[in-house]
Formats: sequence, structure tokens, C-alpha cells
Amino acid sequence: MPSKIEKKQAAAKLRKPPRDFSYTQNRELSWLRFDNRVLDEAFDETVPLFERLKFVSIFESNLDEFLMVRVGGLSDLAELKKQPVDNKSNMTASEQVDAVMAEMPGLLTRWESIFKSIEGKLDTLGVHRARIDSLTPEERTFVTRYFQAYVSPVISPLVIDPRHPFPNLRNGALYLACGLDGATDEESLLGLIEIPASMNRVVEIPSPTGTYSYILLEDVILACLDSCFGSYRPLDRALIRVTRNADIDPDGEGVEEEEDYRQHMKRILKKRLRLQPVVLAVSGSLEKATLKTIRKALELSRRSVFTCDIPLDLGYVFGIEGKIPEHLRNELLFTPFRPQPNPNIDMTRSIREQVLQHDKLLFYPYEAMNPFLDLVHEAAYDPECISLRITLYRVAKQSRLCESLIDAAENGKEVTVLMELRARFDEQNNIEWAERLEEAGCTVIYGSEGFKCHSKICQLTYREGMALTRLTLLGTGNFNEKTAKLYSDFMLMTAHPGIGEDANLFFRNLSLGNLRGDYRFLGVAPVGLKPLIMRGLDREIQRALAGEPARVFFKLNSLTDREVIDKIAEASCAGVRVDMIIRGISCLKPGVPGKTENVHVRSIVGRFLEHARVYAFGVDSDMIYLSSADMMTRNTEHRVEIAFPVLDPTCRALVHEYMGMQLRDNVKARSLTSDGTWVPVERAEGEKPFNSQEALLERAYRNAEAAPEPEPQPIAPKVQEVQATVIEPEPAPEPQPEPQVAKPSSETSARREKPAGKTKAIERHRPGRVRMGLGLIGLGLKTLITGKTK
Repeated sequence: MPSKIEKKQAAAKLRKPPRDFSYTQNRELSWLRFDNRVLDEAFDETVPLFERLKFVSIFESNLDEFLMVRVGGLSDLAELKKQPVDNKSNMTASEQVDAVMAEMPGLLTRWESIFKSIEGKLDTLGVHRARIDSLTPEERTFVTRYFQAYVSPVISPLVIDPRHPFPNLRNGALYLACGLDGATDEESLLGLIEIPASMNRVVEIPSPTGTYSYILLEDVILACLDSCFGSYRPLDRALIRVTRNADIDPDGEGVEEEEDYRQHMKRILKKRLRLQPVVLAVSGSLEKATLKTIRKALELSRRSVFTCDIPLDLGYVFGIEGKIPEHLRNELLFTPFRPQPNPNIDMTRSIREQVLQHDKLLFYPYEAMNPFLDLVHEAAYDPECISLRITLYRVAKQSRLCESLIDAAENGKEVTVLMELRARFDEQNNIEWAERLEEAGCTVIYGSEGFKCHSKICQLTYREGMALTRLTLLGTGNFNEKTAKLYSDFMLMTAHPGIGEDANLFFRNLSLGNLRGDYRFLGVAPVGLKPLIMRGLDREIQRALAGEPARVFFKLNSLTDREVIDKIAEASCAGVRVDMIIRGISCLKPGVPGKTENVHVRSIVGRFLEHARVYAFGVDSDMIYLSSADMMTRNTEHRVEIAFPVLDPTCRALVHEYMGMQLRDNVKARSLTSDGTWVPVERAEGEKPFNSQEALLERAYRNAEAAPEPEPQPIAPKVQEVQATVIEPEPAPEPQPEPQVAKPSSETSARREKPAGKTKAIERHRPGRVRMGLGLIGLGLKTLITGKTK
């Protein structure tokens, strides 16, 4: 007779069928295959040589972040007695860490070998990195003098012994380590020197005309190491770098009483520098005893130590690009490209008027971000504009957009900025901008506890007489002038009343901390985005079951959400053709017989970072949504995201054309196989090579040259026009309690005194202008009488 426990287990099996892992794969291993695909670009001899070196650096940077965030978080979970199990691979956290560590040596060997190969070729062309073991007498003299004059006064050598404990090694910082031989009988002496981050890491050294030679700062110190520790003599030497766990939950730490959210985030950033080490990288040669001392102090196992014979932290590569001799630039670098004007926007006319006439679609980086930036700047000085509202996730350090928001606030507009301070590794920059915006008079609010605001939306509101009009600007990527030149993204600019009403409600809900808004046109996570995707897939499933043609297209960065994966597999089994372009992680394996044989997955890695998200349903793509969200559980359930429909025929045709071009790519595209590996796309006999990014560059130039002056009507590509539809929301369910989230912190400071010359705000046609004018007159009288402005 079965026991009570056995009965419960049997009942649980009946309630919840076992997972099918035949068509899914582990997220972490899929990501490593993506980064290996990035490294493939370094091996591609059709890519200019120095651009290949940049891909080597990008591979390392990607891997650093992966180790800090993913492996760091899994390492914490691996310490639990009852570990969670991955729902795509049925692996525990410790099993996933083991699998990742097993893949690392092969990846790093490949990374090291291609770096050496590329650097050797650059050396023959005249771009030379000097090594300490091959310095000429003249170079050695220069290095010694440079060290004595500039480096020696800055560094602080440390001797670690039983009376001087091992210091905290900062996450990602570079250190020189060496065993020391002293005059006494003391044992286990270790020397450490932190490479000064305040100094230029690349030191140019004299070289013949037409060439460029440099030495890295750490090599300058290595060349003079014997003079750094006084009577102690270095026995060995190497560069070391610790990568620490950075997977810290800002909301899990709790905001202390009388501590604003910005101060809380500053405290979190300091704490992240001291979290548990994940791996130790060593460049050079250390004695076993020296390495063991370091490893023990960091509490790392042997498998967590990786050695190589090339520089650590290749971020310096981007800094020497501008030093390449002019006569070598055409050979070593991509042909310079400048984002082109959008052919459907006349930059000599008011952007606002043009958006009111027709929706506008920008496609970065092929088209410039200027129409959006100009529109916001125009609004800052437009007397009819009464408010600007925007969400910001990652902002450029030099941001024309933020300066326009400051101008708007100083001109008396109501400016509300939701600044997401938890954008990983951009927290400090966002904190600084939040402070500047608030000082200017903007209302700055922060995301709800437990839910990052990852949506990209801006709304400008105008009063024309007694009527209000709204322009809504929605993007798949950040409002960031720098990344708009590097990332492939869409920006929709629309005056559609329904989308405008939804956007207005969205901002109102954000200010109230309400995550359960009811929207007609927008799909908003954490509540409404995944149901929108499911309804679109269900519609195509029903069409296929009825014998009608059915198709779904997704363009994503990553696919990990198990519910969405299972629904895609269901669609495949029903006969729906599913085409996907997924740049990074795909936990779904296509082509598995009886499961996903109608699913086709491609990836494009090239000069620009593919970043746009597109969801299209129907053979004619009658439903097209653009979005900030990937199909990852964190995006669909634990973030504030927006999917927005493309309703204008011209804009829809453009999206259709762009995606069609990317599906034709047979140069940079790779196909995902049923075993989870990426392989080059096979070309049919006689088929010409087609690089979609290069084709889009050529198209942007061609359209800019052919753009009429001034613009008559928008130029639509010649494609079949299809009636646009939207996925209607499900009937409203019974009222349910809202998620338990804290209302966003809101801090507003008094506006700064208006700068002289900026008097347009007094001319605004809106309530309160008389009061503002009287206030300014009163301030002037006070200044005349007292001589004070406050």
C-alpha cells in the first residue's frame, strides 16, 4: 500500500506533467556559444584586421560580464542545500557552473591564439605593441625614464606577510603580483602593485614616421619591477585580475530610513566591488607557491584560475584606434559610416508637424537619431508644449537629449523623468544624470521595487487652444546618442490618438506604482505582454489547424521564457512556420522531429549590434509589434516593458522590408541546428553573397541621396499593402489585488533661477503664466531693494 508521501508525489505528477527537454537547451551554454560566435568575427579574414582585434576585445568584455552576473549568481545558488533546477535543461545550479567551467579552457585558448595572430600581423604593418623582453636599448631608456618621472611617484607597492594581511582586490582592476626573496628568513612574502587606473594605460613610445608603437602601463612597471620593493627581490611576476560576483539585487538590500534611493544605489555599487570572487585571470608566470597564496586568499578553487600569455582587459584596444597612421586606416578599419537622414523626414520643417501628418519610423544606426533629438529640443522651446515625459534606462554620458529635458524644465515645462537607477553597470552614470535633471526642476521618479523599468517611451503633450495633442515616441532600444550609432534599433514617432491615450495612462500608472494597467494598443509587462504574444501564436495555430497558411516571425536578442518556448513548439506541431532571428541565447532547439521541425532560427553578428525586437503574426504580417522586450522571463514577468503596434502602412512596409533583407543574409547569418550549435547558412548554387548590414548601409546612402526637397508624401517600399490589425486584449478579469510593490520614490526640487535670455516660457499659452510672470517681477524688485537674489 503506497505511503502518504508516495500518494502526494503521484498526485503532483498528475497535476503537472513532466517537462519535455528534447527541444530545449541550457541558457548558460547557449550564451557561451553566442560569445564564441562573436569570436568567429575575429577569425573572419574578410573583416579589416584592426576590427578583428576589436571583436577579440568584445569577446572578453562579454565573458567578463557573463562571469560576474550569471556565473556569480549561480555560484551563490550552488551553496544552497536544495538547489533550484533549470526548466530548460533540468540541471542544478552547481551542474550549470560545472558545465560552464568545462567550456572555459577551450574558449580561452581560442581567444588567446587569435589575439596573438592578429597582433603579429598588425606588427608587420607598423602598429606595434612593445614587450619588455624585446625592447631596444633606446626603448628601454625611454621606458625607464617614463617610469621614474610619471609612474613611480603614483604607485604604492605592498608587501604581504603574516603581519600585513591580504588586501581587497577590486573587481576588474589590474594588479602586478610577485613572490619576494628578502634578507630575512620570512616565508610566504608576496608583492602587489595596483596598476593606477588614473593614468593612461597606453604609453606611446618613439617610432619611425608612418608607424605607431606603444607599451602598456603594466609592462612599464614590469620592466622596472626590480626597483619597486626596496631590499626585496622579485622571484616571479605576473599580471592578475579578479572577477567578482556582481549579481546583487538592489531591492533585496532594503532602503534604510532617511536614505533616498540614489544614496541607496551608491551604497550598493560600493558593496559590489567587494563581493565574492568568481575567477582569477593570470597573465605571466608565477611560482606554484605564489599562485597558491593568492588563490587561497581569494578562496578560489584551481578550476577558477585561468592563465594566458596576452594582456588582460583588452579594453585599451578601442583607445588606440585613433592613433593608427592615416595611410593604414583604409586597410585596417571599416569604411567610416555616418548615419543618414531619414528620406521621409524633411529636417528643414517642424518635426512635430510632420509626425502629426504621418507616423515616422527611424532605423538606427543606418538612419540618424536627429529627428527625435530635434523634436524634443523643439518641444523644449515650443510655447504650445506643456509637458514632456520619458523613461530612461541607459543614457549617454554626453547626452543632448538630457540637456533638452533640462532646457524644457528651465523654460517652465512640466518634465517627468523615470530614471532607472538599476541598469546594471550604468548605475553611476544614471545617478549623476538624475541629480542634474532634478536640480534643473525635472520631476525625477524611480522604478517600482522588484520591477526594472526597461521600456523606452517618451510623450510630448501640446495645448492648441482648448485641445490637447500628444506625440508618442517608442523605441526598441535606449534613448542613447552613442549606442544609436552602433546598435540596430527602431524608433516609432506617432500621433495616433489610441496609442497616445495608452501612453498617457502608462505614465500615470508609473507615477502611482500601478503595474496592472489596462491598455488597448500597447502590450505592457509584467501583466500584458506575454498574453499578447500567446494570443498572436494562438491565432496562427487556429489558422494552421483550419488548413490556412500560418506564419510567425520573431526578432529577439534572447529566447528563454519556457512558456513562450512551449507555445512556439505547439505552433510548430500545428503546422505554423516560425522564423526567428535571435542574436544571442536561444533555449529552443529548432528542427527537432515532431517538436520544432517547422521552427527556423538564425543569428546575425556583424559590424553593428542587432538589438531590435520585432513580433509579427500572419503570412502577410498583418500584426506587427516592435518592443523593448526579449522573450525572457525577466522581461515578460519581472520588468516594465512595452510592445507597440506598427499601424501606419508606410512604417509597416519598411519593417517588412528590413526583416526580409535580414532573412536573406547568407554572409553574417548562422543557422541554429537541432543540437544547439550555430553553422554558416548554406548558399544555393549560383546564389550571390548577401550581407544584410552592408546592404542596409548602401540603402541608407541611396535613399538619402534620392530624398526629395522638400518632402511631398512618404516614400513607401513597393510591397503588398496589408490591413493592419492589433491583438485585442482579453476581457477584463475579475479585480485582483495588485502586486505588492512599493510606489516609486519621487523627489522634486525647486526649479533653479531661469537663465538670462530664456524668456520663452513666459509666452506660453497655459494656466499659470501670469503667476510665473508676477513671480519673476517680484524677484527683480527684491534684487533691486536688497541686492540678493534669494
